[in-house]
Amino acid sequence: MPGASAIQFENVIEQSKIKFKLRNSVSPQRYTFETMVGGVAVFDYNNDGLLDIFFANGAAIPSLEKNDPSYSNRLFRNNGDGTFTDVTERAGLQGAGYAMGVAAGDYDNDGFVDLYVTGVNRNQLFHNNGDGTFTDVTEKAGVGGFVPNYGKTWSVAAGWFDYNNDGLLDLFVVNYLNYSIKTAALCAQQGLPAYCSPVDFLGTPNILYRNNGDGTFTDVSEQSHISKYVGKGMGLAFADFDNDGFTDIFVANDTFENYLLHNNGDGTFTNVALLAGVAYNAFGKAVAGMGTDFRDIDNDGKPDIFETAMFGEGFPLYKNLGDGQFQDVTATAGLSALTSRSTAWGVGVFDFDNDGNKDLFTANADILDNAMEIAHRPFPLPNRVFRNKGGLSLEDVSAKAGASFQVAAPHRGAAFGDLNNDGKIDAVISVLNGPPEIWMNRSNPRTHWIILKLIGVKSNRDGLGTKIRITTSQGSQYNQATTAVGYNSSSDKRVHFGVGSAGVVDTIELTWPSGIKQVLKNVKVDQILSVTESASQ
Repeated sequence: MPGASAIQFENVIEQSKIKFKLRNSVSPQRYTFETMVGGVAVFDYNNDGLLDIFFANGAAIPSLEKNDPSYSNRLFRNNGDGTFTDVTERAGLQGAGYAMGVAAGDYDNDGFVDLYVTGVNRNQLFHNNGDGTFTDVTEKAGVGGFVPNYGKTWSVAAGWFDYNNDGLLDLFVVNYLNYSIKTAALCAQQGLPAYCSPVDFLGTPNILYRNNGDGTFTDVSEQSHISKYVGKGMGLAFADFDNDGFTDIFVANDTFENYLLHNNGDGTFTNVALLAGVAYNAFGKAVAGMGTDFRDIDNDGKPDIFETAMFGEGFPLYKNLGDGQFQDVTATAGLSALTSRSTAWGVGVFDFDNDGNKDLFTANADILDNAMEIAHRPFPLPNRVFRNKGGLSLEDVSAKAGASFQVAAPHRGAAFGDLNNDGKIDAVISVLNGPPEIWMNRSNPRTHWIILKLIGVKSNRDGLGTKIRITTSQGSQYNQATTAVGYNSSSDKRVHFGVGSAGVVDTIELTWPSGIKQVLKNVKVDQILSVTESASQ
């Protein structure tokens, strides 16, 4: 196409043979959770080197139960030829309750990635048995999502990380509103039924489950001080923002101040968002925080924060200045003008054209399904991609990045990973009451890349929390291993770098959660490289 961008995507849902419809059971009452479903995970459940896809699904209303197979969560196995096979029943992953999001991580270090599914009335932990099946171990593990004095809270998102660096993945659960279908008030705008604003409800505390190493978890929300911070969480991302060796937590709250939970290294966390400058945007306002990603966008070695929000707000981008300080650079990066007339949910910060600069992808749609009647703006919206021109200068290249960017839909969750192992990051996006979208990355094949598959030994098996610096002839880049990306979704644990025209990676420096440092030299590009944690420094 004339004037085509270096970034190109194509939605190949028809060719993929994936048959799935995300059912949210829109009711006349417009219960708030109906508009918030749609978690997606890309992970390799059978260790064949190919990323498989899991979709969380809704349930009937008002029972909030999956009383029909059409409400099942779904697992699709990657066949390696561009098609996928539904293996949900064999895997035993149909699930229960009105599901929201999903987090993938190998919590027992057996080499097979497990799944935690969040929901309105049920949270479930599925242990991967290594034979293509999963077992619901929620009760035994003690991770049902119950909060003292609240009961089962409405959980939107969750993520795996090793907060105490003991080699075991712990679980952080993001809870939303103190909301019950039995007592929910009915809301209207312009005389029409509408989803209530979160401003009308109190928030709920989040949960931190410490992994005991024996298949059980201990709720340490109180002693870790996590439960002190009652919010309205939707987005979750992890990074060691101050480089002290302990993974910190960013929670995007909805119409409420964001939380940046600093890991104090002694089992406790302190919310430093206000002091750090990420609680509110540059105008001193809380945004409707939805999805988020927490990684170094300008290649200075310090993880930055990008957050999606709703129409009229712009999507905040916070630059990490060091010394515990961030600056809202949304306007100077060009994002205020580009995002203020849109609403987005899922988000990913990845180098989509492999030029050495991480770009931004957002999954867009309005909140209200009758937004046109109420607010005179469309409910379905096209997705967007913002190319990083270097530093923190972004341009919207959506109009020239492929015809799929012209198609509007009620998008929600988004997960990212290289589905066909060609070195380019693809995206899987959920759509309310419709088929999902499989966005294959068709960008410039002349740029080079490397993907690192980490195998922790002293650290957790997935290597989550490992910080990586690579150096090539084009300079240095930084990233970290995480699966908690975007809105209620889980991305590939492998760590991707685009390296532009560089023909070799001069050095790869890894800092594992255990503290072990490892250096690889003169590594060839255009490969998926397995890196096993070394035995000592």
